[in-house]
Amino acid sequence: MQSNLQQDFGNIDIYLFDQLLKGTYGNCKKVLDAGCGSGRNLVYFLQNGFEVYGIDPNAEAVGAVKTLSKNLAPDNPQTNFKVAAAEDMPFDDQYFDLVICSAVLHFAHSEQHFDRMLRSMWRVLKPGGFFFARLASDIGLESLVIPVGNGRYLLPDGSERFLANEHMLLNYTIALNAHLYEPLKTTNVQNLRCMTTWCLQK
Repeated sequence: MQSNLQQDFGNIDIYLFDQLLKGTYGNCKKVLDAGCGSGRNLVYFLQNGFEVYGIDPNAEAVGAVKTLSKNLAPDNPQTNFKVAAAEDMPFDDQYFDLVICSAVLHFAHSEQHFDRMLRSMWRVLKPGGFFFARLASDIGLESLVIPVGNGRYLLPDGSERFLANEHMLLNYTIALNAHLYEPLKTTNVQNLRCMTTWCLQK
């Protein structure tokens, strides 16, 4: 069984897997992974008839996801995968049914950079489309993180990240005229870091 799960889903984000189990994205056709890396979250989509796209600023990562796509879905065009940053999407407005953004937004350099990334991804999402994000937050760690400026913090695990907070995420939800299709969920990793799942529908 373990082998079959790996073949069917790869090393998928567990909270994205949760949405697949719930059937949330059953009517989606065009899927973008913004910050796709080597494609860990795309195995299921590639093997199940979705039109799959990906961007990443790392050319090696884009090369790897192209190879993955070629092996799992030969008919999925290689041109769907591009070297690009989240804040500068090379796609038309309202193009995707689902935008995945896993472990990307916490690399923002500042609040302005976070805003540009988020609004760029929102721009390419169709009305009624789904936005799935996992990002570092201070939720549950408020007293343990050290601000270093521009919305960035030093975490107890030694890393430095841009950290969202609950107020910020809920305010953006309102500002984007979106609604949460799941409540905010935060995983606290032994008070070293926290990752929040932010699920919006346009």
